[in-house]
Amino acid sequence: MNSIIQEVTERIIERSRQSRKAYLEKIDIARRNGPHRGVLSCGNLAHGFAACNQEDKADLRSMTKANVAIVSSYNDMLSAHQPYETYPAILKQAINDIGSVAQFAGGVPAMCDGVTQGNPGMDLSLMSRDVIAQSTAVALSHNMFDGALMLGICDKIVPGLLLGALSFGHLPTVFVPAGPMPSGIPNKEKARVRQAYAEGKVGREELLEAESQSYHSAGTCTFYGTANSNQLVVEVMGLHLPGASFVNPGTELRDALTKAAARQVTRLTDLGDNYMPIGHIVDAKSIVNGLVGLLATGGSTNHTMHLVAVARAAGYKINWDDFSDISNAVPLLTRIYPNGSADINHFVAAGGMSLLFKELLDAGLIHSDVNTICGQGLEQYTKEPVLRDGELSWQDGPTESLDKDVLSSAAKPFKPDGGLSVLHGNLGRGVMKTSALREPHCHIKAPAVVFEDQFELDAAFQSGALNKDCIVVVRFQGPAAIGMPELHRLTPPLGVLQDKGYKVALVTDGRMSGASGKVPAAIHVTPEAYKGGLLAKVENGDLIELNTETGEMSLLVEAEVLSKRVAIASNIGKHQIGMGREMFAGMRSTLTGAEQGACSLFVEQE
Repeated sequence: MNSIIQEVTERIIERSRQSRKAYLEKIDIARRNGPHRGVLSCGNLAHGFAACNQEDKADLRSMTKANVAIVSSYNDMLSAHQPYETYPAILKQAINDIGSVAQFAGGVPAMCDGVTQGNPGMDLSLMSRDVIAQSTAVALSHNMFDGALMLGICDKIVPGLLLGALSFGHLPTVFVPAGPMPSGIPNKEKARVRQAYAEGKVGREELLEAESQSYHSAGTCTFYGTANSNQLVVEVMGLHLPGASFVNPGTELRDALTKAAARQVTRLTDLGDNYMPIGHIVDAKSIVNGLVGLLATGGSTNHTMHLVAVARAAGYKINWDDFSDISNAVPLLTRIYPNGSADINHFVAAGGMSLLFKELLDAGLIHSDVNTICGQGLEQYTKEPVLRDGELSWQDGPTESLDKDVLSSAAKPFKPDGGLSVLHGNLGRGVMKTSALREPHCHIKAPAVVFEDQFELDAAFQSGALNKDCIVVVRFQGPAAIGMPELHRLTPPLGVLQDKGYKVALVTDGRMSGASGKVPAAIHVTPEAYKGGLLAKVENGDLIELNTETGEMSLLVEAEVLSKRVAIASNIGKHQIGMGREMFAGMRSTLTGAEQGACSLFVEQE
């Protein structure tokens, strides 16, 4: 086992000893109160199965058959979640076929950052994760269930489902993916058209056509953003069936894996001999494995918040130093857009998850001795699913990459580190995704150009005011201020400036997430400006230095000068009203900082 990975794991265990103990005690008490239908009164139970057919009613009355909850994020506006429309019927039938019962327990909201990007709805995006977690808890609160199936794909949905499922950590839980859409227009071409539009070289029709050719059918977007990072991390943590993450929707193999997931959860319930609840799968080693998988593939920086919150839900305390140390120990093994030109389907064709598991296991970078939904150990995840004569089975995956420009080896990685830098200094702490940068490291010292709002940058860009070396500061974007929206509308204009030869970077207490690209971006800066962070005192022309080799993120203004400055009080009220945002005032006021997971669910335990 890699010594750094082992050391990080051990310190997480040590710092979390009491909180993990309390969590395990909580879920053990919940287990002892079961089987849950057995503690319901006759009236309660009758309500719980009133709409079932006679056979299912008889099974549920007997207390000997498993009842599985289905929790789904289906809606047909999101391409990634549209395939879930038919899943409940498929899952119910597969479970009925083996003598158990499934009930649709509840739906959770699912919004798309791709639709809301640069619009008021984006201010709800991060907070939707905690709403999803709470909705999951409501769905499971009826005490009717022996296990659960979680249906979700994208940005905040999978972390929210994980948080909710871990609050019912005594229940066996299997995550059921739907897969990515087939490849469309190359991501590099899409990025080119976006940048050309920002420069005024193409019109809206050309831009819309390029976007439509990229996002063109049901399934997950094919670039390696938060959605596909979610799927990879969940599989590395042992919560998917092996190889299930990236099989395209609408295929026979996808349907076979969906049915197999339904059957598998029934094997893990407390009614049999192989009881394995999600609270015993998600432990320190599993969480570290998830971090390794994320960093070895250059995954979404959103997980510097999501995995902190998920770990907390399982009784563990992790921080950005853990991310940083693991990033330094883990080589970058994939080049998937925005870290390269390939998409997630090209990754699958090059060897996919089975080969990634093999490389990480052989290099001692992930713990093999972990619980999964398929039993003990990760060796089974080096196999890939296949259909033979309509029957699902798993065969050995490839032993080497079929496309070394997309998936490399631990012996010959694309970069020696995982491409995530934790920055610190008088501006606070932040993270930078370096895996997609043109150079291995970022070192820039330049004057600040300060914006209180992401939309102000457009006018400055169009006027030519940004045609210079500069570090763009966009502040009052943090969790407590306006809900921490993603700021991807900034990427095309900043990319244009970079291509003109200017040295540019971004510093913000907002997010850039899985689509962070070639522009250096110090994001998630905490403490945020709204909560007293030094960002609120930055003025135009102040020198800022970013250095990923030293971890420096500093405002180069003398302390005596700063002490006399009054923090800017931004007019953020316009971002807190409209499009439902006023309904989230209470949640915004309780969100923790970015390094604490930007979470409203555990405030009483801080």
